[in-house]
Amino acid sequence: MAGHSKWANIKRRKEQVDAKKGKIFSRLVREIRSAIKQGGPDLHSNSKLRIALQKAKSANLPNEIIERNMKKGSAIDQLDYEEIMYELYGYGGIGILVEIMTDNKNRAASEIRIAINKKGGSIATPGAVRFNFEERGILHFTSNNSSREAFIMKAIENGAIDIEKEGGDIIVLTPPDKLYEIKEALQGEEICIEANLEMIPKSYIECEEEDRRANEALLERLRSIDDVEAIYHNMK
Repeated sequence: MAGHSKWANIKRRKEQVDAKKGKIFSRLVREIRSAIKQGGPDLHSNSKLRIALQKAKSANLPNEIIERNMKKGSAIDQLDYEEIMYELYGYGGIGILVEIMTDNKNRAASEIRIAINKKGGSIATPGAVRFNFEERGILHFTSNNSSREAFIMKAIENGAIDIEKEGGDIIVLTPPDKLYEIKEALQGEEICIEANLEMIPKSYIECEEEDRRANEALLERLRSIDDVEAIYHNMK
């Protein structure tokens, strides 16, 4: 019985990991198709597609799936995905941005309302939360044994807004429209493992422990929604 119990636990954990991976892959596929629909299949002129493919490769999405969905994204009869940004208030007055990509905005709105009904929070007036955030390019480099001082100077010279060190890694913040220009300028100095556009809070809110736990439960519920692409908040 002990052996059976151990296998059941391992199988359950594997199923949970596989389910999470499948959900991530589904989101990446939608992002690739949407980027092609909006800006075409040319990587040089379509920055959204470059970012989507970078994320897909970082998540180990198989090449055959990427290629198949590149073709599907160019097909005329493919579903059109709409990008929506929901603005919410959490516990303790924190602001939450929920980035949605969906082919059914009524379904997405219903899922957001259900999450709020179950875990709390409220929908904010459009613009009330977003003005507290700034869109920034994020470049995550891992050390390549080059001179950090020279790397930082080169990043600044090419237009980086800010640079942070995290252990052996370096995080470079860029203007959104210069993300890939700066990435290409720095690529030979260090190894870039991630390039993305994100909404960065201008300031953070300190929450009491009870509010923090409630916010984490709300954020986890929002992340479980299939149409959710990304979530940003300003809880410290």
